[in-house]
Amino acid sequence: MSASFAGKVALVTGGASGIGEACVFTFARRGARVVVADVNAELGANVVARLKEQGTEAIFVTVDVSDPQSVEAMVARAVEAFGRLDVAVNNAGIGGESNPTGAYSVTGWRRVIDVNLNGVFYCMRYEIPAMLQGGGGAIVNVSSILGAVGTADAPAYVAAKHGVVGLTKTAALEYAQQGIRVNSVGPAYIDTPLLSHMDQATRERITRLHPMGRMGTAQEVAELVAFLSSDEASFITGSYHLVDGGYTAQ
Repeated sequence: MSASFAGKVALVTGGASGIGEACVFTFARRGARVVVADVNAELGANVVARLKEQGTEAIFVTVDVSDPQSVEAMVARAVEAFGRLDVAVNNAGIGGESNPTGAYSVTGWRRVIDVNLNGVFYCMRYEIPAMLQGGGGAIVNVSSILGAVGTADAPAYVAAKHGVVGLTKTAALEYAQQGIRVNSVGPAYIDTPLLSHMDQATRERITRLHPMGRMGTAQEVAELVAFLSSDEASFITGSYHLVDGGYTAQ
């Protein structure tokens, strides 16, 4: 039986597409009121319209997670709209350029770290006080398989995703006795718009990296996120869960 989120408020960054969108609709199907946060207002408004058509209470908030003031305003808007914050999925992220460390641009490094690592910190910085006011909550930070292993030509992305895992563990320890659980997930290559730039040969090469012989789906990640966010995972905090088709088992 699927966990219920009836009466709860769930916020998802990067909620307008890919894994974030799948999380949004998974929470909605299970009774949550949903805050869709994304930098893309057009896509976000479309997601909220679809949610409302199916009877879900939902709002869209434009957010740039690399800007702490934008993140603070996002959390304030969520609490203003629904009175509380119970679940937060910090999913917004970018891929960045492909270059070895010795040739990686400083601008590119800063941008990836700003979004993928600093953005997760900013989100938790403002989500946690809101959850404490409501008596607790659950946070899931979306890392990557590259929070566990490395890969060539992606130093900023790998560093950021490793950082998300460490940040998750630290926050989990800090708030374990205050009713807030913090976990992270590590998806492998998931067939989402983030990979739309790949040509067919690249897609086939990446698919072969997964022992299951395929990429994952956004819904497969969303199911894990929903479990970790639910009361069914009440004794799980500070953990890093891979959803990778066996990628890191090799």
